[in-house]
Amino acid sequence: MKRFHGTTIVAVNRDGVTALVGDGQISLGDTIVKRGAVKVRSLSGGRVIAGFAGAVSDAFTLLDKFEGYLDSHRGNLLRAAVETVKEWRTDRALRNLEAMLIVADEKQILLLSGVGDVISPDESVVAVGSGGPYAQAAAVALLRNTDLSAEEIGRQALAIAADIDVFTSGTATVLTVAAEMDEPVEESGGTDPVPGAEEAS
Repeated sequence: MKRFHGTTIVAVNRDGVTALVGDGQISLGDTIVKRGAVKVRSLSGGRVIAGFAGAVSDAFTLLDKFEGYLDSHRGNLLRAAVETVKEWRTDRALRNLEAMLIVADEKQILLLSGVGDVISPDESVVAVGSGGPYAQAAAVALLRNTDLSAEEIGRQALAIAADIDVFTSGTATVLTVAAEMDEPVEESGGTDPVPGAEEAS
């Protein structure tokens, strides 16, 4: 049976602002079934943003778990991430869930996996999904060599990934969070293409 797959999620932090850019394409085998899916969301009253790659229902289950831990630990991102991964790895039902999560606030970005990983990157960039390696390489280069904002880096990194990865369309939803903000700002909806990105065929 063919499975739904393919996406790119990239997070960038610069100057106290974190941007999370999520591609909207969903593919079934070699067929594009949706371009405008939203794979990023805000949590904890807008103080935390999260994105996912993998099975949607699995990711939503894990995000609900993470949000519960976030509330119980009073918004402590790292503690909530560790507790989520601990339960994900040890719980008989959760251990079979297939997803990769990125969670972030204005200070840090964390990557969560079902094998027990909570990874804080050396550089303030994380990307997951089929186009993740391309987006991450592009974002790191832009972070090192330009003065672009976190959002601009995320957008351009996704556009580059879309030029390479057939399962990434470049149709983006962008959330940002900063220290002085109470709510994340959604910069573009799932139907707005990233400038310079070509749709996958």
